[in-house]
Amino acid sequence: MSQPAAPSLPAYAWFAAVLYAAGLPIYLHAPDFYAEEYGVGLTAMASVLFVLRLLDFGQDPALGWLASKTQNIRRLTSAIAVAILGASMIGLFAISPPIAPLAWFAIMLVGLFSSFSFLYICFYSQGVITAARMPGQGHFKLAGWRESGALVGICAASVAPTVLQVSGSEMPFALFALGYGVAALLAIVLMHSQWNSAKGAGDAIEGGTDFGLVLRDPTARRLLLIAFANAAPVAVSSTLFLFFVEDRLEAPGWEGPLLLLFFVAAAGSAPVWSRIAQRIGARNALATGMVLAIAAFSSVPLLGPGDAVFFAVVCLVSGATLGADFTLLPAIFARRMAEISPDASAGFGIWSFMSKFTLAFAAILVLPALDQAGYTPGGDSPESALALLSLLYAGIPCILKLISLALLWTTDLPEPEPQTQT
Repeated sequence: MSQPAAPSLPAYAWFAAVLYAAGLPIYLHAPDFYAEEYGVGLTAMASVLFVLRLLDFGQDPALGWLASKTQNIRRLTSAIAVAILGASMIGLFAISPPIAPLAWFAIMLVGLFSSFSFLYICFYSQGVITAARMPGQGHFKLAGWRESGALVGICAASVAPTVLQVSGSEMPFALFALGYGVAALLAIVLMHSQWNSAKGAGDAIEGGTDFGLVLRDPTARRLLLIAFANAAPVAVSSTLFLFFVEDRLEAPGWEGPLLLLFFVAAAGSAPVWSRIAQRIGARNALATGMVLAIAAFSSVPLLGPGDAVFFAVVCLVSGATLGADFTLLPAIFARRMAEISPDASAGFGIWSFMSKFTLAFAAILVLPALDQAGYTPGGDSPESALALLSLLYAGIPCILKLISLALLWTTDLPEPEPQTQT
């Protein structure tokens, strides 16, 4: 049996950056790019994105099963999936559609979203295996690097096309996509030795293929519920962010800088939260983040036209608390999977499904309410509708965070001994 490779935290950070750069930034860039370059209607693209989102979160349990069944050849399957991810990004932004642009848009996004989901499950389940071989509180050390890389990837991909355009490039999106392809190839190389590093080549890890094993565990079920209640506030605020900045704060042009501030704060705080968790315990650190998030959101209903600077402070604090959610919750869940389902593919298949379901939950919850109140994006809306916009943007996250906090304190989470030295 071959000796497992030493854990490479920079490799995990780079891979996470590449993976997450293909997530949220695509929702920011792709519709605008296809509308301007190829004249594709926003309504048509919205319909495609909605159908693909249903497919995307619906296929996650199946992809979790596939990841578990093929974990003994994960170096190969992950390399293929990363290649599909990079090729889909290049096809989306750097290749003129050889067929109807809307159809090409849909095909490229199917490849992008499906490979993203499969890699997410493989990557996080592999993290459970790797962290078990690290000294001390390995899950939180690994999470600090991984989630920092993920948030840096989101930030970089969000601003890269704009930076390329400002620098004078005539094809900023094509250059962005080609650069992403190179970064994806490097991710394959850096992570090659990390896959299946807990056992010899060809050895399978038993006990991780049963979804029922995860769902029957009371602690795992509670953590999944906490993850849903804690992720829903981000989904709600993300859904309403542009509406709030443009129509409530009346600050068009601030959307990009505020969004970047939010994610930079999250990326910068992720390693800090990891170290805090190692010192005071994950429950205490996560609860602290939740309380700070509630404090930040509770000031939002007081804001109105001309308060963009004050809202920037809210973005700074709430972004920092996202670093806690992003880093600590997956690490806590991974630690539990290490105890009950070492392969963890099934567990993270369910986790991915729950995370994506929050976006659908947010849209169903808030958009019809605003529509009924007479809110018109970018138009003249009654003051009552704008007040409701503020209340939904802040009130629902506060309520859900309080629910998450209550669930967290009533969940049995055995803590490792806190570290006393750095």
